[in-house]
Amino acid sequence: MRYIVNPKMKGAYIHPEVYGNFSEHLGRCIYDGIYVGEHSDIPNVNGMRTDIVEALKNMKLPVLRWPGGCFADEYHWKDGIGPKENRKKMINTHWGGVVEDNSFGTHEFFELCRQIGCEPYVNGNVGSGTVQEMQEWVEYMNSPAISPMANLRRENGQDEPWGLKYFAVGNENWGCGGHMTAAHYADEYRRYATYVRNYTDKRVYKIACGPGQHPYWDWTETLMREAGSLMNGLSLHYYTVPGEDWKHKGSATDFTEDEYYKTLGKAHFIERLIRESGAIMDIYDPDKKVGLIVDEWGTWFDVEPGTNPGFLYQQSTMRDALVAGISLNIFNKAADRVHMANIAQLINVLQAVILTDGDKMILTPTYHVFEMFKTHQGAHLVDSALSAPTFDRDDIVPAAAKRGPEAAYKTPYVMESASVAEDGTITVTIANLSATEAQPVEMRLDGVEAKLIEARVLTGDIHDKNEFDNPDAVKPVCFKKDVKVDAACNGTEVTYTLPACSVAVLRFEA
Repeated sequence: MRYIVNPKMKGAYIHPEVYGNFSEHLGRCIYDGIYVGEHSDIPNVNGMRTDIVEALKNMKLPVLRWPGGCFADEYHWKDGIGPKENRKKMINTHWGGVVEDNSFGTHEFFELCRQIGCEPYVNGNVGSGTVQEMQEWVEYMNSPAISPMANLRRENGQDEPWGLKYFAVGNENWGCGGHMTAAHYADEYRRYATYVRNYTDKRVYKIACGPGQHPYWDWTETLMREAGSLMNGLSLHYYTVPGEDWKHKGSATDFTEDEYYKTLGKAHFIERLIRESGAIMDIYDPDKKVGLIVDEWGTWFDVEPGTNPGFLYQQSTMRDALVAGISLNIFNKAADRVHMANIAQLINVLQAVILTDGDKMILTPTYHVFEMFKTHQGAHLVDSALSAPTFDRDDIVPAAAKRGPEAAYKTPYVMESASVAEDGTITVTIANLSATEAQPVEMRLDGVEAKLIEARVLTGDIHDKNEFDNPDAVKPVCFKKDVKVDAACNGTEVTYTLPACSVAVLRFEA
């Protein structure tokens, strides 16, 4: 297989936020996941698990979305500030019907982001909230002035404003966020967004709710036409669900080879959604000033047997790692339009990067893909192309989207992307989707003489996973000795073999 990379043909900037994550008050993501409280026997700093914070720093997590998700549109932020013993308790009606005691609120979220070193991304309440409530929350977070909300923040122990950058005006308002029509939400967005004020020179990046699982392009067009000038980003949600329907999504660990390929084909479908979303956005925003924000994506399977169905706890296998490799390479390739992406979710929920059990913690195969890809952050996409065989799935395209030649969607067996950093370092990430066949690769770095400085691969059987009694069963290994690098006329020739079911990263100094 011939693979050409042109490091001198620089393209779009790869926003670090493309490698973001999503944390919701759902199951054991926040409680028993991120937050164990200041008095826990589990090592923590201000209630945040030390081992998890260190793992997320190592992954170079750039941005974290909170508090939802569907939970965001029933979350009232004032319930989560002040002395913990005085905070209101509520029932989490969306996720499991459990009691939410609001001990993790605005201050705790910003403390978590401070420890990790990532940008906070807050999702506001349009579905059950008010304009005043949203306005006051932004004032509470961002105002340095003498004002009611800034003074309340100071009373609660935070003198300086946090300077929040990313703020979403509602979530899934076509569904759990209010079952609105596109026209109605566009009007609501314009009204709410007007009162998301800028209190300093650091302007708030306002994100509007975009379409959901299926390509409802009328929603995208309506929002761009009616409110595009008032937004910085438009969200897109897409989950990879290989089962027959949302009630029978399939097992996270017990699946056939056919189901494996169906899952990867469905993951690849996000490329079409991004492309067609971008085409509509280009009509109203040809300069691509409005970012496409894929702030919910990832696999969604049936919960693990014996767990609360409302907690959405699932294991993570090499199949999930390939979904992550496919998706992140696609986001890189669409860097001119995709400005942020947030996998769902951070810990113990859906395609989590970390799983916990008491004081135990494991890094999932998905975590390792994010860690391997982290040097793409802040680099520039470079021109690259390979010709790979494909597999077709005529059962992955939603019925509403089946039309023309794409009714059967072709997925390459090998997917890649490449970037160059400011210091000239070249990063190549490449995934072999074949469950059984290794793929020999002849790669040429055009126009540069390069030295290989890193070569790691994550590979295994499609069912391989990390478990609490075997936490390192799946982890990246060095395969530098298996990569041959030769100088060539006006370039560098690189040859290697990708194992079956693998994700690899190669880095070069030019």
